[in-house]
Amino acid sequence: MNHYRTDTQFGMNFGEIDVDNFAGGGGASTGIEAALGKPVDIAINHDPAAISMHTVNHPNTKHYCESVWKVDPVKACNGRPVRLAWFSPDCTHHSKARGGKPRKKNIRGLAWVAVRWAKRVQPRIIMLENVEEFQEWGPLLENGKPCPARKGETFKQFVHKLESLGYQVDYRELRACDYGAPTIRKRLFLIARRDGLPIVWPEKTHGDGTGQPYRAAAECIDWSIPCPSIFLTREQGNALGVRRPLAENTLKRIAKGVQKFVLESNRPFIVPIANYNGSTIAQSADEPLRTITAWPKGGSFALVTAFIAKHYTGVTGSNIQEPLHTITAADHNALVTMEAEVDPVTCGNIKAFLVKYYGAGVGQPINEPLHTITGRDTFGLITIKGQAYRITDIGMRMLQPHELYQAQGFPADYVINTDASGKPFTKKDQVAKCGNSVSPVVAEALVRANVKHLSEVAA
Repeated sequence: MNHYRTDTQFGMNFGEIDVDNFAGGGGASTGIEAALGKPVDIAINHDPAAISMHTVNHPNTKHYCESVWKVDPVKACNGRPVRLAWFSPDCTHHSKARGGKPRKKNIRGLAWVAVRWAKRVQPRIIMLENVEEFQEWGPLLENGKPCPARKGETFKQFVHKLESLGYQVDYRELRACDYGAPTIRKRLFLIARRDGLPIVWPEKTHGDGTGQPYRAAAECIDWSIPCPSIFLTREQGNALGVRRPLAENTLKRIAKGVQKFVLESNRPFIVPIANYNGSTIAQSADEPLRTITAWPKGGSFALVTAFIAKHYTGVTGSNIQEPLHTITAADHNALVTMEAEVDPVTCGNIKAFLVKYYGAGVGQPINEPLHTITGRDTFGLITIKGQAYRITDIGMRMLQPHELYQAQGFPADYVINTDASGKPFTKKDQVAKCGNSVSPVVAEALVRANVKHLSEVAA
């Protein structure tokens, strides 16, 4: 049970509560709790699945499964002053990821609920998170597309409205990787406060000039999960529960990724085959190649290289040694592995093939005549640290929810597979709640910088 003090000192109310109008799986609440050592008092979301995931992870919070517009701030707070009100309004109709599709005014306008809370209960601090394009919020044309001539007009009105209610307002774009999450996710954060104290932007903890390198996507990979070959037949794929054969465009993206992140990379990511299943031991190609004692597919010195493929049109992927690219609500992130063995003197019966990086073709069996040779290197015979290797297989699997949540910065014990009653969440729901969530590490950094000292004064 929460106990609230009603006495004041230096104009501060020690019975203040914290409210999260959250998105996705509850990343902001997780970060707030990590910073303050207490759960948020009230959490609001219209989606039952989101409320269910939030409830199992934040059981001491009062939950409202309602539209944010249907929750009366005065009734919800029940006379208690609000220290922090966090808002993560739907970003889909602001995001560039929507492309040229029409926007909906009512969804774009969800951020106005922050002004409603500012009017009704006057939170000491308001924090709002959205996509970078939120700064371009403006009127829509009759066809539902943003008016280019009035770009940013509504956003400026939103800021001015908060200022007219006595708030100092500032906003910046922050990246989760700068605060310790292994994802480059960049979002706009707006802070408004009315208590006369300064708005503080937290210093970066990772990256250039911090003494700590960015965390890598490779940290999040569960290497014990099999990565089925992209060359399986439909029947073989069905037996393993994976879709095979893959679409031609997917194969092209994989081929481009192998070329960019393996064959042309000065520092490809290497997982020794002996440690591939059941271990996260890995090394970079700029280190001496470690001794491989056995290879599951037939004794030979071998290695696995890997990268992240993105199933977006026109996107090749990302280096697994860098933070993961932004996680979306759709299932778009895949792990691609390329297995290779030391090139023998004679091919013998070795299962091998050549990867082709041009035209519509993806590859060819090694026991067929070589396909047309172009004016550039186009086949997958590779040299790593002076040792010749022959590609023997390429695997691909989608990243699993627990890997995505780790990349987003959620704690390892965050429950994502079942709700409080034991009912399982679908994979689609798990991925969606991750992609729509705030990275907890950024929320924690912002709250530590702007709110935590108020708790220390109250204590």
